[in-house]
Amino acid sequence: MKLFALFGNPIEHSKSHIIHKLFAKQIGIEQKYIKIKVSTNSFSTSIINFFKNGGLGANITVPFKREAYQICDLLTNRAKFSGVVNTMKILNDHKILGDNTDGIGLLQDLQNLKYITSKSNILLLGAGGAAQGIIYPLIKFGCKITIVNRTYQNAKNIIQHFKKNKNINCLKIENLSKYPYNKTYYDIIINATSSSMKGDIINIPISVINSNIFCYDLFYNNNNTPFLKWCISQGVKNISDGIGMLIEQAAYSFYLWHDIMPDTKKVLMNIKKIN
Repeated sequence: MKLFALFGNPIEHSKSHIIHKLFAKQIGIEQKYIKIKVSTNSFSTSIINFFKNGGLGANITVPFKREAYQICDLLTNRAKFSGVVNTMKILNDHKILGDNTDGIGLLQDLQNLKYITSKSNILLLGAGGAAQGIIYPLIKFGCKITIVNRTYQNAKNIIQHFKKNKNINCLKIENLSKYPYNKTYYDIIINATSSSMKGDIINIPISVINSNIFCYDLFYNNNNTPFLKWCISQGVKNISDGIGMLIEQAAYSFYLWHDIMPDTKKVLMNIKKIN
């Protein structure tokens, strides 16, 4: 049976194995998809052993997306431009191909939700691998992105990676509440920090919030995440967690492995019923 896996830490909350099981059933493919929790210093060894022992493809989640990028022998354009990898595939010549389906999955979900246009001004919270992985498709679509992060240098590093593209900039988080930055109108706020995973709320000023804004958390939960609860308390009506993105990015991973695109809408309905 074809073997696939999710590598990450933590992974207990992940629904990826359920999603890929539904995809496989829908298409009529026999496969096994497992979750592998690895320590921070053993990812490279674990993923290489996985492929040596018959694994055909893997999804990579926090905190290993940048490390995965370094391991790959070949990269898709999406991965190359993103600088991080969330999907890997072993090729016939035993080389490892790396892809990034996070950004295209997020963009697809935002379009499904009707949250985004090519002129959207996005405030992106976070500067880790999760944040970096979603940027390329969004700026390619035409959006403008401002990154804020507790460690300003990490945000600057991402700006440098994208060669100071005119559609992307960064701010110190404390400057969000200062003139003239507090006069900027954002259409979407995306939380790409690990704050919701830890039960925390990132400290951003309420001046960036308005009733028409769309708030999106890459993390997902059976209930609203701490970030989304805070948004609701500030009067935000349009909110979403990342379950739709998870399904959409998983579909692009599935396509890379099997060359068949599954129906994500049916799977989203099933996952919501499970919740």
